[in-house]
Amino acid sequence: DVIAGFLYAILILVVIHPVVDLIDNFNLTYKYAPLIIIRTALEMTAVEKIDEQLASLQIAKRSTLSEEPAYLLDIDVSKPAQSESSPFVAVSCSNKSIRVYNRETLNFLREYSSCPGILSGVRFAHRCDSIVFSACSDGTVKCWDVRLATQKAVQIFSGYPSNAFSSFDINCSDLIVCAGTEKVEKDTFLVFWDARGITNCASAAKEPLGVYSESHNDDITKICFHPFETNLLLSGSTDGLVNVFDINKDNEDDALIATCNSDSSVGFIGWSGKDYKQVYCMTHDEGFCWWDIARLDTDEPITLLHVLDVRNTVCIENDSLHYLVGGLYHEKADKLFLVGGTSTGNIHLISCGPNGLSLVGTLCGGHSATVRSFCWNLTDESLLTGGEDAQLLLWKPGAVERSLTKKVSMKIASSVQKRVRVHNSSLKSRKK
Repeated sequence: DVIAGFLYAILILVVIHPVVDLIDNFNLTYKYAPLIIIRTALEMTAVEKIDEQLASLQIAKRSTLSEEPAYLLDIDVSKPAQSESSPFVAVSCSNKSIRVYNRETLNFLREYSSCPGILSGVRFAHRCDSIVFSACSDGTVKCWDVRLATQKAVQIFSGYPSNAFSSFDINCSDLIVCAGTEKVEKDTFLVFWDARGITNCASAAKEPLGVYSESHNDDITKICFHPFETNLLLSGSTDGLVNVFDINKDNEDDALIATCNSDSSVGFIGWSGKDYKQVYCMTHDEGFCWWDIARLDTDEPITLLHVLDVRNTVCIENDSLHYLVGGLYHEKADKLFLVGGTSTGNIHLISCGPNGLSLVGTLCGGHSATVRSFCWNLTDESLLTGGEDAQLLLWKPGAVERSLTKKVSMKIASSVQKRVRVHNSSLKSRKK
Protein backbone atom coordinates (compact mmCIF):
# COMPACT_ATOMS: atom_id res chain seq x y z
CA ASP A 1 0.00 0.00 0.00
CA VAL A 2 2.84 2.37 0.81
CA ILE A 3 4.48 1.67 -2.52
CA ALA A 4 1.16 2.09 -4.37
CA GLY A 5 0.53 5.39 -2.65
CA PHE A 6 4.02 6.58 -3.47
CA LEU A 7 3.57 5.70 -7.16
CA TYR A 8 0.19 7.45 -7.23
CA ALA A 9 1.77 10.62 -5.82
CA ILE A 10 4.46 10.51 -8.48
CA LEU A 11 1.79 10.05 -11.16
CA ILE A 12 -0.03 13.18 -9.98
CA LEU A 13 3.11 15.30 -9.71
CA VAL A 14 4.89 14.14 -12.87
CA VAL A 15 2.08 13.41 -15.33
CA ILE A 16 -1.32 14.83 -14.43
CA HIS A 17 -0.34 18.30 -13.15
CA PRO A 18 1.93 19.14 -16.13
CA VAL A 19 -0.78 18.03 -18.55
CA VAL A 20 -3.40 20.20 -16.82
CA ASP A 21 -1.00 23.15 -16.79
CA LEU A 22 -0.24 22.61 -20.45
CA ILE A 23 -3.91 22.62 -21.33
CA ASP A 24 -4.54 25.75 -19.23
CA ASN A 25 -1.56 27.65 -20.61
CA PHE A 26 -2.06 26.60 -24.23
CA ASN A 27 -5.80 26.33 -24.46
CA LEU A 28 -5.84 27.59 -28.04
CA THR A 29 -3.48 24.88 -29.22
CA TYR A 30 -5.43 22.26 -27.29
CA LYS A 31 -8.69 23.51 -28.77
CA TYR A 32 -7.49 23.26 -32.36
CA ALA A 33 -5.31 20.16 -32.01
CA PRO A 34 -7.99 17.90 -33.54
CA LEU A 35 -8.12 20.17 -36.59
CA ILE A 36 -4.36 19.88 -37.02
CA ILE A 37 -4.59 16.10 -36.79
CA ILE A 38 -7.44 16.02 -39.33
CA ARG A 39 -5.52 18.27 -41.74
CA THR A 40 -2.42 16.07 -41.48
CA ALA A 41 -4.54 13.00 -42.18
CA LEU A 42 -6.06 14.68 -45.23
CA GLU A 43 -2.61 15.62 -46.53
CA MET A 44 -1.45 12.02 -46.13
CA THR A 45 -4.56 10.85 -47.96
CA ALA A 46 -3.85 13.27 -50.82
CA VAL A 47 -0.31 11.95 -51.19
CA GLU A 48 -1.54 8.35 -51.14
CA LYS A 49 -4.20 9.20 -53.73
CA ILE A 50 -1.65 10.79 -56.04
CA ASP A 51 0.63 7.76 -55.69
CA GLU A 52 -2.29 5.49 -56.60
CA GLN A 53 -3.17 7.60 -59.64
CA LEU A 54 0.40 7.60 -60.88
CA ALA A 55 0.71 3.86 -60.37
CA SER A 56 -2.56 3.31 -62.35
CA LEU A 57 -1.50 5.27 -65.45
CA GLN A 58 -2.26 3.39 -68.68
CA ILE A 59 -1.88 4.27 -72.36
CA ALA A 60 -4.92 6.19 -73.60
CA LYS A 61 -3.65 7.40 -76.99
CA ARG A 62 -0.67 6.85 -79.26
CA SER A 63 0.36 9.15 -82.12
CA THR A 64 0.71 7.80 -85.64
CA LEU A 65 4.32 7.23 -86.67
CA SER A 66 5.53 10.05 -88.94
CA GLU A 67 6.83 9.47 -92.46
CA GLU A 68 10.13 10.92 -91.21
CA PRO A 69 10.67 9.35 -87.77
CA ALA A 70 12.68 11.41 -85.28
CA TYR A 71 13.51 11.48 -81.60
CA LEU A 72 10.96 13.46 -79.57
CA LEU A 73 13.17 15.68 -77.40
CA ASP A 74 10.79 18.08 -75.64
CA ILE A 75 7.03 18.39 -75.08
CA ASP A 76 4.76 21.20 -73.98
CA VAL A 77 0.97 21.54 -73.75
CA SER A 78 -0.90 24.77 -74.42
CA LYS A 79 -2.42 26.39 -71.35
CA PRO A 80 -6.23 26.15 -71.32
CA ALA A 81 -8.23 29.33 -71.87
CA GLN A 82 -10.55 29.71 -68.86
CA SER A 83 -12.39 26.38 -68.38
CA GLU A 84 -11.63 24.92 -71.79
CA SER A 85 -9.45 21.85 -72.13
CA SER A 86 -5.92 22.31 -73.42
CA PRO A 87 -6.12 21.65 -77.19
CA PHE A 88 -2.53 21.59 -78.48
CA VAL A 89 0.65 19.61 -77.91
CA ALA A 90 3.96 20.80 -79.36
CA VAL A 91 6.98 18.52 -79.72
CA SER A 92 10.54 19.44 -80.71
CA CYS A 93 12.21 16.74 -82.78
CA SER A 94 15.75 15.68 -83.64
CA ASN A 95 15.08 16.42 -87.33
CA LYS A 96 14.98 20.16 -86.50
CA SER A 97 11.20 20.43 -86.63
CA ILE A 98 8.32 21.28 -84.30
CA ARG A 99 5.26 19.06 -84.59
CA VAL A 100 1.85 20.10 -83.31
CA TYR A 101 -0.83 17.60 -82.28
CA ASN A 102 -4.36 17.67 -80.91
CA ARG A 103 -3.98 17.10 -77.20
CA GLU A 104 -6.95 14.73 -76.75
CA THR A 105 -6.64 12.61 -79.89
CA LEU A 106 -2.90 13.01 -80.63
CA ASN A 107 -3.86 13.58 -84.28
CA PHE A 108 -1.08 15.36 -86.19
CA LEU A 109 -1.96 18.96 -87.13
CA ARG A 110 1.10 20.66 -88.62
CA GLU A 111 4.87 20.93 -88.59
CA TYR A 112 7.35 23.82 -88.53
CA SER A 113 10.97 23.63 -89.63
CA SER A 114 13.85 25.29 -87.78
CA CYS A 115 16.50 24.54 -90.41
CA PRO A 116 19.39 25.09 -90.44
CA GLY A 117 19.60 25.32 -86.62
CA ILE A 118 19.09 22.74 -83.85
CA LEU A 119 16.06 23.24 -81.61
CA SER A 120 16.32 23.52 -77.83
CA GLY A 121 12.83 22.96 -76.47
CA VAL A 122 9.29 24.21 -77.02
CA ARG A 123 7.09 26.41 -74.82
CA PHE A 124 3.55 27.69 -75.22
CA ALA A 125 2.67 31.22 -74.17
CA HIS A 126 0.83 31.31 -70.84
CA ARG A 127 -1.97 33.67 -71.89
CA CYS A 128 -2.47 32.67 -75.52
CA ASP A 129 -2.91 28.95 -76.11
CA SER A 130 -2.08 29.13 -79.83
CA ILE A 131 1.40 30.74 -79.61
CA VAL A 132 4.37 28.36 -79.30
CA PHE A 133 8.07 29.26 -78.96
CA SER A 134 11.34 27.49 -79.58
CA ALA A 135 14.98 28.57 -79.33
CA CYS A 136 17.43 27.61 -82.03
CA SER A 137 21.17 27.26 -82.43
CA ASP A 138 21.01 29.81 -85.27
CA GLY A 139 20.77 32.57 -82.65
CA THR A 140 17.03 33.17 -82.74
CA VAL A 141 13.94 32.44 -80.66
CA LYS A 142 10.94 32.01 -82.94
CA CYS A 143 7.25 31.77 -82.22
CA TRP A 144 4.46 30.42 -84.36
CA ASP A 145 0.69 30.66 -84.24
CA VAL A 146 -0.47 27.04 -84.46
CA ARG A 147 -3.85 28.16 -85.82
CA LEU A 148 -2.10 29.27 -89.02
CA ALA A 149 -0.97 26.92 -91.77
CA THR A 150 1.90 29.21 -92.80
CA GLN A 151 5.47 28.08 -92.17
CA LYS A 152 6.55 31.64 -91.38
CA ALA A 153 7.20 32.54 -87.76
CA VAL A 154 4.91 35.29 -86.48
CA GLN A 155 7.69 36.68 -84.28
CA ILE A 156 11.48 36.36 -84.27
CA PHE A 157 13.70 37.34 -81.34
CA SER A 158 17.20 37.87 -82.68
CA GLY A 159 20.30 37.37 -80.56
CA TYR A 160 23.75 38.91 -80.88
CA PRO A 161 26.30 37.69 -83.47
CA SER A 162 27.79 34.29 -82.55
CA ASN A 163 24.90 33.47 -80.19
CA ALA A 164 23.87 29.79 -80.40
CA PHE A 165 20.92 29.20 -78.09
CA SER A 166 20.82 25.95 -76.12
CA SER A 167 17.92 26.75 -73.75
CA PHE A 168 15.12 29.27 -73.20
CA ASP A 169 11.89 30.07 -71.34
CA ILE A 170 9.19 32.74 -71.15
CA ASN A 171 7.99 34.16 -67.84
CA CYS A 172 4.49 33.58 -66.47
CA SER A 173 3.18 36.97 -67.64
CA ASP A 174 4.47 36.49 -71.21
CA LEU A 175 6.44 39.73 -70.88
CA ILE A 176 10.03 38.46 -70.91
CA VAL A 177 11.77 35.83 -73.02
CA CYS A 178 15.19 34.60 -71.91
CA ALA A 179 17.56 32.31 -73.82
CA GLY A 180 20.85 30.76 -72.75
CA THR A 181 23.78 30.33 -75.11
CA GLU A 182 26.45 27.77 -75.76
CA LYS A 183 29.96 28.87 -74.84
CA VAL A 184 31.77 30.63 -77.70
CA GLU A 185 35.41 31.29 -76.90
CA LYS A 186 35.09 32.66 -73.34
CA ASP A 187 31.55 34.01 -73.59
CA THR A 188 28.30 32.56 -72.23
CA PHE A 189 25.15 34.71 -72.13
CA LEU A 190 21.64 34.87 -70.77
CA VAL A 191 19.86 37.03 -73.37
CA PHE A 192 16.59 38.87 -72.61
CA TRP A 193 13.83 40.28 -74.84
CA ASP A 194 10.62 42.21 -74.35
CA ALA A 195 7.94 39.72 -75.46
CA ARG A 196 4.99 42.10 -75.44
CA GLY A 197 3.01 41.95 -78.66
CA ILE A 198 3.35 38.23 -79.32
CA THR A 199 -0.37 37.65 -78.88
CA ASN A 200 -0.98 40.24 -81.60
CA CYS A 201 1.27 38.24 -83.95
CA ALA A 202 3.63 41.14 -84.61
CA SER A 203 6.02 40.15 -87.40
CA ALA A 204 8.97 42.50 -86.87
CA ALA A 205 12.19 40.97 -85.47
CA LYS A 206 12.99 42.05 -81.93
CA GLU A 207 16.40 42.97 -80.59
CA PRO A 208 17.57 41.99 -77.08
CA LEU A 209 16.96 44.13 -74.02
CA GLY A 210 20.35 43.06 -72.66
CA VAL A 211 22.35 40.13 -71.31
CA TYR A 212 23.84 38.54 -68.20
CA SER A 213 27.40 37.43 -68.98
CA GLU A 214 29.23 36.80 -65.70
CA SER A 215 27.25 34.13 -63.85
CA HIS A 216 28.05 31.03 -65.93
CA ASN A 217 31.25 30.02 -67.69
CA ASP A 218 29.98 27.15 -69.86
CA ASP A 219 26.95 26.14 -71.97
CA ILE A 220 23.63 27.11 -70.37
CA THR A 221 21.60 23.93 -70.66
CA LYS A 222 18.35 24.93 -68.95
CA ILE A 223 16.36 28.07 -68.10
CA CYS A 224 13.21 28.05 -65.97
CA PHE A 225 11.14 31.03 -64.86
CA HIS A 226 9.23 30.86 -61.56
CA PRO A 227 5.63 29.59 -61.94
CA PHE A 228 4.04 32.82 -60.65
CA GLU A 229 6.80 35.29 -59.66
CA THR A 230 7.45 37.14 -62.92
CA ASN A 231 10.91 38.33 -61.87
CA LEU A 232 12.51 35.08 -60.66
CA LEU A 233 14.65 33.06 -63.04
CA LEU A 234 16.54 29.78 -62.64
CA SER A 235 19.44 28.75 -64.88
CA GLY A 236 21.60 25.64 -65.08
CA SER A 237 24.85 25.01 -66.94
CA THR A 238 27.48 22.42 -67.77
CA ASP A 239 29.71 24.41 -65.37
CA GLY A 240 27.80 22.64 -62.58
CA LEU A 241 26.05 25.75 -61.24
CA VAL A 242 22.36 26.43 -60.74
CA ASN A 243 21.74 30.19 -60.39
CA VAL A 244 18.70 32.03 -59.06
CA PHE A 245 18.13 35.57 -60.36
CA ASP A 246 15.79 38.45 -59.58
CA ILE A 247 15.69 40.15 -62.98
CA ASN A 248 14.01 43.25 -61.53
CA LYS A 249 17.38 44.31 -60.13
CA ASP A 250 19.41 46.94 -61.96
CA ASN A 251 22.49 44.83 -62.71
CA GLU A 252 23.63 41.20 -62.88
CA ASP A 253 25.56 41.23 -59.60
CA ASP A 254 22.53 42.42 -57.65
CA ALA A 255 20.21 40.12 -59.60
CA LEU A 256 22.11 36.97 -58.60
CA ILE A 257 20.29 35.80 -55.46
CA ALA A 258 21.97 32.43 -55.03
CA THR A 259 24.41 30.06 -56.66
CA CYS A 260 24.00 26.36 -55.93
CA ASN A 261 26.68 23.87 -56.94
CA SER A 262 25.74 20.44 -58.28
CA ASP A 263 29.38 19.41 -58.92
CA SER A 264 28.40 18.11 -62.35
CA SER A 265 26.90 19.12 -65.70
CA VAL A 266 23.30 20.26 -65.17
CA GLY A 267 20.72 18.61 -67.42
CA PHE A 268 17.37 19.59 -65.87
CA ILE A 269 16.19 22.21 -63.35
CA GLY A 270 12.90 23.13 -61.71
CA TRP A 271 11.05 24.83 -58.87
CA SER A 272 9.31 22.97 -56.05
CA GLY A 273 7.88 23.27 -52.54
CA LYS A 274 5.09 25.43 -51.16
CA ASP A 275 5.21 28.84 -52.87
CA TYR A 276 7.96 27.29 -55.02
CA LYS A 277 10.80 28.40 -52.77
CA GLN A 278 12.86 25.30 -53.46
CA VAL A 279 14.92 24.47 -56.55
CA TYR A 280 16.29 21.19 -57.81
CA CYS A 281 18.42 19.86 -60.63
CA MET A 282 19.40 16.63 -62.34
CA THR A 283 22.82 16.16 -63.84
CA HIS A 284 23.98 14.51 -67.03
CA ASP A 285 25.58 11.73 -64.99
CA GLU A 286 22.21 11.00 -63.29
CA GLY A 287 22.81 12.90 -60.06
CA PHE A 288 20.14 14.83 -58.16
CA CYS A 289 20.34 17.98 -56.01
CA TRP A 290 17.59 19.73 -54.06
CA TRP A 291 17.93 23.10 -52.30
CA ASP A 292 15.70 25.36 -50.18
CA ILE A 293 16.47 28.98 -51.08
CA ALA A 294 14.08 30.19 -48.36
CA ARG A 295 16.90 29.27 -45.95
CA LEU A 296 19.45 31.61 -47.52
CA ASP A 297 19.18 34.14 -44.70
CA THR A 298 19.11 31.53 -41.93
CA ASP A 299 21.69 29.27 -40.29
CA GLU A 300 20.02 26.16 -41.70
CA PRO A 301 21.75 24.36 -44.57
CA ILE A 302 20.05 25.00 -47.91
CA THR A 303 20.77 21.50 -49.26
CA LEU A 304 17.78 19.22 -48.71
CA LEU A 305 19.11 16.23 -50.63
CA HIS A 306 22.15 15.42 -52.75
CA VAL A 307 22.33 12.08 -54.55
CA LEU A 308 25.48 11.48 -56.59
CA ASP A 309 23.94 8.72 -58.74
CA VAL A 310 20.22 8.04 -58.56
CA ARG A 311 20.69 4.77 -60.44
CA ASN A 312 22.39 3.30 -57.38
CA THR A 313 19.86 4.69 -54.90
CA VAL A 314 16.37 3.81 -56.09
CA CYS A 315 15.45 0.18 -55.49
CA ILE A 316 13.47 -1.25 -58.42
CA GLU A 317 12.47 -4.90 -58.19
CA ASN A 318 13.10 -6.95 -61.36
CA ASP A 319 14.18 -3.85 -63.29
CA SER A 320 16.75 -1.06 -63.29
CA LEU A 321 17.06 2.69 -63.69
CA HIS A 322 19.28 3.85 -66.55
CA TYR A 323 18.64 7.62 -66.67
CA LEU A 324 16.58 10.57 -65.43
CA VAL A 325 14.34 12.61 -67.71
CA GLY A 326 13.09 15.40 -65.43
CA GLY A 327 10.92 16.28 -62.48
CA LEU A 328 7.64 17.88 -61.45
CA TYR A 329 6.33 19.38 -58.21
CA HIS A 330 2.76 18.25 -57.49
CA GLU A 331 0.95 21.05 -55.67
CA LYS A 332 -1.99 18.97 -54.41
CA ALA A 333 0.27 16.42 -52.75
CA ASP A 334 3.02 18.94 -51.91
CA LYS A 335 5.39 16.40 -53.38
CA LEU A 336 8.28 16.41 -55.83
CA PHE A 337 8.34 13.58 -58.35
CA LEU A 338 11.14 12.52 -60.69
CA VAL A 339 10.76 10.71 -64.01
CA GLY A 340 13.37 8.20 -65.13
CA GLY A 341 13.54 5.12 -67.28
CA THR A 342 15.34 2.31 -69.04
CA SER A 343 16.81 1.97 -72.51
CA THR A 344 14.00 -0.45 -73.39
CA GLY A 345 11.29 2.16 -72.78
CA ASN A 346 10.07 1.49 -69.24
CA ILE A 347 9.24 4.68 -67.31
CA HIS A 348 9.87 4.92 -63.56
CA LEU A 349 7.98 7.45 -61.41
CA ILE A 350 10.01 8.34 -58.32
CA SER A 351 8.90 10.15 -55.17
CA CYS A 352 11.36 12.61 -53.65
CA GLY A 353 11.55 13.46 -49.95
CA PRO A 354 14.13 14.79 -47.46
CA ASN A 355 14.91 11.20 -46.46
CA GLY A 356 15.61 10.08 -50.00
CA LEU A 357 14.05 8.73 -53.19
CA SER A 358 11.57 5.90 -53.57
CA LEU A 359 9.81 4.24 -56.49
CA VAL A 360 6.09 5.03 -56.92
CA GLY A 361 5.43 2.92 -60.01
CA THR A 362 6.64 1.80 -63.43
CA LEU A 363 4.90 2.35 -66.77
CA CYS A 364 5.51 -0.54 -69.14
CA GLY A 365 4.34 -1.54 -72.60
CA GLY A 366 4.47 1.91 -74.15
CA HIS A 367 7.86 2.90 -75.49
CA SER A 368 10.42 0.55 -77.02
CA ALA A 369 13.43 2.85 -76.60
CA THR A 370 14.77 5.60 -74.33
CA VAL A 371 12.20 8.18 -73.23
CA ARG A 372 13.52 11.72 -73.75
CA SER A 373 10.63 14.00 -72.82
CA PHE A 374 7.43 14.22 -70.81
CA CYS A 375 4.71 16.69 -69.85
CA TRP A 376 2.46 16.21 -66.83
CA ASN A 377 -1.06 17.65 -66.74
CA LEU A 378 -2.03 18.03 -63.08
CA THR A 379 -5.66 18.85 -63.92
CA ASP A 380 -6.54 15.32 -65.04
CA GLU A 381 -3.33 13.59 -63.84
CA SER A 382 -2.44 12.63 -67.42
CA LEU A 383 1.10 12.21 -68.70
CA LEU A 384 2.52 12.76 -72.18
CA THR A 385 5.79 11.02 -73.07
CA GLY A 386 8.03 11.06 -76.14
CA GLY A 387 11.06 8.97 -76.93
CA GLU A 388 13.72 7.70 -79.28
CA ASP A 389 11.16 5.31 -80.80
CA ALA A 390 9.46 8.39 -82.35
CA GLN A 391 6.28 7.74 -80.37
CA LEU A 392 4.14 10.28 -78.54
CA LEU A 393 2.02 8.61 -75.86
CA LEU A 394 -0.81 9.91 -73.68
CA TRP A 395 -1.18 8.12 -70.33
CA LYS A 396 -4.27 8.44 -68.11
CA PRO A 397 -5.31 6.75 -64.86
CA GLY A 398 -7.17 3.53 -65.65
CA ALA A 399 -7.20 4.13 -69.42
CA VAL A 400 -7.57 1.33 -71.98
CA GLU A 401 -5.82 1.47 -75.35
CA ARG A 402 -7.29 -0.32 -78.35
CA SER A 403 -3.90 -1.47 -79.64
CA LEU A 404 -0.79 -2.04 -77.56
CA THR A 405 1.54 -2.71 -80.48
CA LYS A 406 5.00 -1.31 -79.72
CA LYS A 407 7.10 0.26 -82.43
CA VAL A 408 10.65 -0.91 -83.03
CA SER A 409 13.51 1.13 -81.65
CA MET A 410 15.06 3.66 -84.01
CA LYS A 411 18.81 3.67 -84.54
CA ILE A 412 19.51 7.29 -85.41
CA ALA A 413 21.89 9.73 -83.77
CA SER A 414 20.42 11.88 -81.02
CA SER A 415 21.24 15.58 -81.04
CA VAL A 416 21.04 15.52 -77.25
CA GLN A 417 23.62 12.74 -76.99
CA LYS A 418 25.90 14.56 -79.40
CA ARG A 419 25.89 17.77 -77.35
CA VAL A 420 26.04 16.42 -73.80
CA ARG A 421 29.42 16.35 -72.14
CA VAL A 422 29.77 15.49 -68.48
CA HIS A 423 31.58 18.03 -66.32
CA ASN A 424 33.43 16.27 -63.51
CA SER A 425 35.48 19.01 -61.93
CA SER A 426 34.33 20.37 -58.59
CA LEU A 427 33.37 24.02 -58.52
CA LYS A 428 33.01 26.11 -55.41
CA SER A 429 29.75 27.96 -54.83
CA ARG A 430 30.16 31.69 -54.80
CA LYS A 431 27.18 32.21 -52.55
CA LYS A 432 25.49 30.21 -49.86
